[in-house]
Amino acid sequence: MLLLFLAYVLALLMQTLVMVMANPEPVVAAKEMIQVNPVSRKPRILLAASGSVAAIKFGNLCHCFSDWADVRAVVTMASLHFINKASLPKDVILFTDEDEWSSWNKIGDSVLHIELHRWADIMVIAPLSANTLGKIAGGLCDNLLTCIVRAWDFSKPFFVAPAMNTFMWTNPFTQLHLTAIEELGISVIQPVTKKLACGDYGNGAMAEISIICSTVRLFLESRNQQSS
Repeated sequence: MLLLFLAYVLALLMQTLVMVMANPEPVVAAKEMIQVNPVSRKPRILLAASGSVAAIKFGNLCHCFSDWADVRAVVTMASLHFINKASLPKDVILFTDEDEWSSWNKIGDSVLHIELHRWADIMVIAPLSANTLGKIAGGLCDNLLTCIVRAWDFSKPFFVAPAMNTFMWTNPFTQLHLTAIEELGISVIQPVTKKLACGDYGNGAMAEISIICSTVRLFLESRNQQSS
């Protein structure tokens, strides 16, 4: 009886094996069904501006990035002297220092600079003024922008595009500050030589909007290709 039972079981196994070999597609299909397909989304870019005359280009910069990314904007009070809020894309939310406190009333409420740091995949400061550069290099955090930087996870990409007078750009303090932020992992998009807002001709003007936007986009595309 035992031999008959074993022979019966063996026959069933052989029959199943033959069926699987003859019809492999259902097995493949089943594997495909259980694979988790991550939902693709646009990259989240936190775009910031500090107090430089180059901030007059901030609206155009936001438009350039918002064509292919989800953008939120953070500006310092000094940069508002040069930014036309009406020039920003309608879908870009603009945050200022006032929003940091108006959104918080009691312990347990969300903290804006922490929420923005969590939301963003990448941060770009353009223009980066000499003042804000010095603050970041020294770890100071006295406004919304620098609080975000102080809380930033430097495993995430971070780009800056400095903009300042030639004498400020070539100042030894600036070189020390640039070295400090580069050691943190911040990538510097170098300024260009042209006629500056003060009338002088020299290096220190913010890189062109197209250069800033393409630099960040090419970086993200290259990283995505490497991870795929």
